Amino acid sequence: MAKMVSKAVCFPSPLSFGDIHHHHHYNQHGVCAFPMKFKNPNSVGFSLSTSNDFFGGNISQRGHLSFSKFNKRNNKYAATSAQMSIGIRNAPKWWEKGLQPNMKEVTGAQDLVDSLLSAGDKLVVVDFFSPGCGGCKALHPKICQLAEMNLDVQFLHVNYEELKSMCYSLHVHVLPFFRFYRGAEGRLCSFSCTNATIKKFRDALTKYGADCCSLGPVKGLEEKELLALAANKDLSFAYTPKTEEPVPVVALQEDMVIKTSTSSHPNTFPPLPLPLPLPLASTSHKAKSNSMSEVC
Repeated sequence: MAKMVSKAVCFPSPLSFGDIHHHHHYNQHGVCAFPMKFKNPNSVGFSLSTSNDFFGGNISQRGHLSFSKFNKRNNKYAATSAQMSIGIRNAPKWWEKGLQPNMKEVTGAQDLVDSLLSAGDKLVVVDFFSPGCGGCKALHPKICQLAEMNLDVQFLHVNYEELKSMCYSLHVHVLPFFRFYRGAEGRLCSFSCTNATIKKFRDALTKYGADCCSLGPVKGLEEKELLALAANKDLSFAYTPKTEEPVPVVALQEDMVIKTSTSSHPNTFPPLPLPLPLPLASTSHKAKSNSMSEVC
């Protein structure tokens, strides 16, 4: 029986097939196989018949194989996997949770420089973090709370893993790390703190967070930091060093004209000589005694 079943051919039986039971094709073993009509399109039907004797009688077997349970299980597993993958992709990362309107992630060196210059007199806190840093992850919720309490302070987040070359140029080698900037004063302070030493961050925020107006243009990064960023070949950042402005020639000529006109003016007199120092009392007494001795 198993030998005959193995030599039979099974065909799928979609509903579009007509009733073709009358098309019988027998092979050399007398086994006939043809598709059968079932309501379930996921079923495979077969019919077996033979003219050979099997313990003195003919064999005829009809039936169908159903894969509906297997397909349903696979479909359910595929749908669950798709939902899980979509949920994992859409889940926010820990450094994206709790962000406030005054918090922004830096995308590059030029973005960092522009953000510092556009902040004006506002206090800017640059937060250097790494996705794999446990201290950064533990400190992030408290930084978000402080940002919510100080909406006039701009917070810039720098992902160390994505901007590692830029962090090297800025000499940032420990995480979490913070730098405070404001207006014409430029960098105010820089330090590293953890969840246990958050008081250091709060004290700096209280000290430099007061409203003030700084005179002069916004400084941003220091000159040596800008030069280091420009020299880094991994960054697409260009910077022209500042040079001292030469004194204009017109100003020098005007100064020379003023000096020459003053010296050639008729009412100009030469400077008076300084007065001679007065003789001391002891010196004048000796001079009088010498003159009296000469007279005698």
